[in-house]
Amino acid sequence: MIALTSLQGARIQMAVSLGFHIVFAALSVGLPPLLLYTEYKANRTGDAVWMALTRRWAKALGILVAVGAVSGTVLSFALGLFWPGLMGRWGAVIGLPFALEAFAFFIEAIFIGIYLYGWDRMSPWKHWLSGIPVVIGGAASAWFVVTANAWMQSPVGFRLSANGSVVDVQPIRAMLNPSTPVMTTHMMLAAYMATGFTVASVYAMGMLRGHRDTYHRRGLALGLVVGIVVAPVQVVVGDAAARLVAQRQPVKLAALEGLWKTQAGAPLTIGGIPLPWREETILGIHIPNGLSWLATGDPNAVIKGLDVVPPADRPNVVVVHLAFQLMVAIGFATAALGVWALIGWLRRKRRGLPDGRWFLRAVLIAGPATFAAIESGWIVTEVGRQPWIVQGQLRTAEAVTTRGGIAIWVVLTVGTYVLLGAACAWLLLRLARSPRVVVEPSDT
Repeated sequence: MIALTSLQGARIQMAVSLGFHIVFAALSVGLPPLLLYTEYKANRTGDAVWMALTRRWAKALGILVAVGAVSGTVLSFALGLFWPGLMGRWGAVIGLPFALEAFAFFIEAIFIGIYLYGWDRMSPWKHWLSGIPVVIGGAASAWFVVTANAWMQSPVGFRLSANGSVVDVQPIRAMLNPSTPVMTTHMMLAAYMATGFTVASVYAMGMLRGHRDTYHRRGLALGLVVGIVVAPVQVVVGDAAARLVAQRQPVKLAALEGLWKTQAGAPLTIGGIPLPWREETILGIHIPNGLSWLATGDPNAVIKGLDVVPPADRPNVVVVHLAFQLMVAIGFATAALGVWALIGWLRRKRRGLPDGRWFLRAVLIAGPATFAAIESGWIVTEVGRQPWIVQGQLRTAEAVTTRGGIAIWVVLTVGTYVLLGAACAWLLLRLARSPRVVVEPSDT
């Protein structure tokens, strides 16, 4: 067994759990609105292709929610088992959003059951209405969870007594902390964008294999429209998130940009590789005054560098900087894909999206790329806050359990996720290869 400290083991376990769960959480948030749209079109027009898309995506949603529920349960237990210093001390402050998330998930789960088993048992429009709580429950569940994480970035809604006890707890204020608006919006948009591009990616693969029928074209078009509409909005929200980080977490901002020295008129670094032992970032493109302007609106503003804290209090600059650069690059690449699609649509005289092989290959890559961006974003959020688990209030090393044997739990967690991932992939592939059942909506 690999010798891991409690801190190392708990952090690895949480990283693996969050990295796995976020994929299913995002799809569970993003897919239900697409289902509502396709079923609405099917009921309104009687078009069998729209109904075929709806039926296929509903089955996929059932699989994704089931796997996501298991991985989310593992995460919930991990918070209490491995991080007693966080939950024991701060549970009264951040317990509310976790409780509300549970209620939102219950609503989502109940109505997913009604939706999946209600085919041919309810009228088409009643069945469509049963999907609305699924959309609301999935979005609310994600929103509540992200507010708890936002609080860890901007802890408010409490007071510390003379002996360090948490008193005067205000759970609502804690949930609506300064980071909540930007972080929740950023995550929700990421879920919708990643789902859209992933759906488009699936149908782009089918079209590359020669399936140029209406079913594949509609699946591609709907997913792509959602993705390319959200992508530029996400860039704007991402800029707002970076400004918030500059205000409340200057050390994280310095790590994002690989900025080692505090300086006025700080440059914006594109790319580059940080070298911590030299306190230097090499091979990057430096835009003079760019970071100061983006962070504050003043090109000559002073931006704090990593030198404001001792080396032991700095996050892993290499990991944070490279993850941030990857996230930003994918964000701009998807926005560029949207421009490509728009130009192609106009050239085709608004009769359809481009369907050339290079365009379809780009769409095929966009699906997994957007989830790589989500994973990178969470790496930036969590690793960039270190060594704090609650910014400025509680260090990660102080929150972790002192019990041994965490390496065993890491192995069990990874094994569980490998089995879940393999089962999910097998089921989704089997679903994708199964014959399409084209069902005409009834008139009842």
